[in-house]
Amino acid sequence: MSRRAITLLIAGIGVLACLVVVFVVPVPYVALIPGPTYNTLGPLDGKPIIQISGHRTYNASGHLNMVTVSYIGGPGANPPFNIFAALQAWLSPNDAVVPQQELFPPGQTQQQVVKQDTEQMSNSQQTAQAAAFCQLGIKFTTVDTISGTISGLPAAGHLRRGDVIAAVDGRPVTCHASAATMIRARPVGKRVVLTIRRGGATRTGSLTTASYQGDPVIGVNVVESFKFPFTVKINIGNVGGPSAGMMFALAIIDKLTPANLTAGKFIAGTGEIAVGGAVSPIGGIQQKMAAARAAGATVFLAPAGNCQDTSAAVPAGLRVVKVGTLRGAIAALNTLKAGKPVPSC
Repeated sequence: MSRRAITLLIAGIGVLACLVVVFVVPVPYVALIPGPTYNTLGPLDGKPIIQISGHRTYNASGHLNMVTVSYIGGPGANPPFNIFAALQAWLSPNDAVVPQQELFPPGQTQQQVVKQDTEQMSNSQQTAQAAAFCQLGIKFTTVDTISGTISGLPAAGHLRRGDVIAAVDGRPVTCHASAATMIRARPVGKRVVLTIRRGGATRTGSLTTASYQGDPVIGVNVVESFKFPFTVKINIGNVGGPSAGMMFALAIIDKLTPANLTAGKFIAGTGEIAVGGAVSPIGGIQQKMAAARAAGATVFLAPAGNCQDTSAAVPAGLRVVKVGTLRGAIAALNTLKAGKPVPSC
């Protein structure tokens, strides 16, 4: 074989190896892309997304769209997420390429992550209902149940799994004050009086708060649940994560009150909701804004904690309104209806 033939063969093998790397070998990244949006005031697959029974409801026009982020890649993805796909996503103005571990912690499969996301969605729906009822003053019961105690901390040996914390220092647990919030309000080393329901009996006892990772605690893990006076069912299909909580809460409020929040406008938004109404930042805000604008939204409600992430990424024609609480989101929508200025990112 001539020297030229050998050179061409080696070059060909090198090119083939490069093509294998580009198209076959996966890279430890995923692409975040704009996902579908859903009008929480409207239907999905023939059913209202928000179904309320046992209480009067009102017609709500316009849009209160929740937004989602889709992804390409991940453990075991077929086809694999390769360098070529990563470059395509990196060059797209609406996509983002992030390390795979941001979505899939080491050792977790896609199935495990999907299961966690589904659980987060279920919890966010319950929390959104509680936040909406709390905002409207609709009475319901907050149940803070102990799921376990932490060895070496004050509650160990005194409280047990299944105990319900009904009150802290005589103040009942409500949507405005959870057991955890009231306990953490006490300084380290101070006595805290707990009203505990165990079985059919109620007892009162006291513990002294200790420091754990810098916070005053008694050393219990608490699962919060609710008992509502009527039913709210949310039909959203195979969507996971907690970030639709604020939009669910707004839609519930809109259906339970005669004043239409949107005034017929196309409004979208995102944000994790707490029972007391606090709105927390979420991931993928840039992709969610792009998805909202592509669907027709002109106003986007964004958590205040995400404002920095929206910088230089707001699509043309989209107005981004900064919100920190559910009450603030409602106030902003009412201000928009009146044609007045609202806080923006």
